Amino acid sequence: MAYKILIVDDDTDLMEITKDMLCGYGYEVKLAVSSDEAFSILEKNKFDLILLDINLPDETGFFVCKELRKVSKVPVIFASARTSEDDKITGLDIGGDDYISKPYSLKELLYRIKAIIRRTYGEEEEKIYKLGKRAEIEVNATTREVTKEGTLLKLSLKEFDILKILCENAGKIVTKEEILYKVWGAFSDVEIATIAVHIRWLREKLEANPAKPEIIETVWGVGYKLTGVSI
Repeated sequence: MAYKILIVDDDTDLMEITKDMLCGYGYEVKLAVSSDEAFSILEKNKFDLILLDINLPDETGFFVCKELRKVSKVPVIFASARTSEDDKITGLDIGGDDYISKPYSLKELLYRIKAIIRRTYGEEEEKIYKLGKRAEIEVNATTREVTKEGTLLKLSLKEFDILKILCENAGKIVTKEEILYKVWGAFSDVEIATIAVHIRWLREKLEANPAKPEIIETVWGVGYKLTGVSI
């Protein structure tokens, strides 16, 4: 399950950076730069969490939260450069679930989001795939961690996304076009040859002999297939 997050903030650069980070961890994210745009989006979409700035160009985030609380209990995290104790108390008093000061650490924001979602919706069941002849590689699709014989491997966001897609389609051929679409997006200008580069990097980290791969199989002219996977 991909949790859906709405970010309401007039700092578009910060929103895009935050969105990229959250999407990299499997969240679905929409953006709004004003209260009017936020209300318009909320009329048509349901979200699991809202990251809400206080200083918006039309109304305050406090106003948005008050109106939201009339119809919804969706968790709200206030994010603001306003760091006075009174602002924090006001934000929590009107129904906010947390308050994080700008500029914030993306890592801290991520863990605050995870904590609220866990508290609100319960623990998400971990989805773990085991790879290799001895099932020595574990891919945790929930925590986005990969271990080999108990040692944590360092995978980039794109490498993990590709591996996750292959795990979800274990034993099936996944085309290069499908990988490109799901990992980089429909309108990306990334060359399809980039996928082969990421596959090579994955093999170097996963395979006993990357030159003779036994886990990620190439289906020439089509794409790739993951073999020997258990759940």
